[in-house]
Amino acid sequence: MTAHDHILVVDDDAEIRSLLGDYLRKNGYQVSTVGDGKGMRAAFDQGRVDLIVLDLMLPGDDGLVLCRDLRARSSIPIIMLTARGDETDRIVGLEMGADDYLPKPFNPRELLARIKSVLRRARNLPDSANLEDAQCIHFAERRLNVHGRQLLSPEGVVIPLSGAEYRLLKIFLTHANRVLSRDQLMDWLQGREADPFERSIDVQVSRLRNRLGDDAKEPAIIKTVRGEGYVLVAQVVME
Repeated sequence: MTAHDHILVVDDDAEIRSLLGDYLRKNGYQVSTVGDGKGMRAAFDQGRVDLIVLDLMLPGDDGLVLCRDLRARSSIPIIMLTARGDETDRIVGLEMGADDYLPKPFNPRELLARIKSVLRRARNLPDSANLEDAQCIHFAERRLNVHGRQLLSPEGVVIPLSGAEYRLLKIFLTHANRVLSRDQLMDWLQGREADPFERSIDVQVSRLRNRLGDDAKEPAIIKTVRGEGYVLVAQVVME
């Protein structure tokens, strides 16, 4: 956490906004709280936000719509909250680009831990500043819209990436044509912290290959190096 980390809490429950605002401020964060998407957009206009805690069930545009819209123009970390226990909501939220997901009711200490973890992961991506300066990254006849986290296939089809898929692809592109061990990938991707949604790095790579349209049996973009790890084999051009 830096001295000026700014957390934006978007929740239509005034009690939750008050509770989280007080708790996060006591833990050293700058906090703004709003009750809907309109308030969220206004908060963005007023200054920098480092992470959003976004409720799924909101009046007007719900959390999934807002998450999708945010991902079209920003890579800001997002933690989604929901009172629903349906796993489908969690999966859809992550597919829309959320970085983490926490069901209500929750312990504020757990949310604090997740905020720290998500911010740390976002900042520990290797050489991330160079990629964030680029608008698009071209590789293997594909194009990645950095700020929208959208992958464009060779046929021009837009493929949205989940938060984990985007981070993993970002790591591979930063270290193109270099073999990365499973330990390195897991360390950069997950920060080596336990996570209820954590999957093995092999499954994460498999999911990313599927997004890229890379043949699982004979991958041409992300190759497996037996006994060592993985390597993205492609010329990478930023613009």
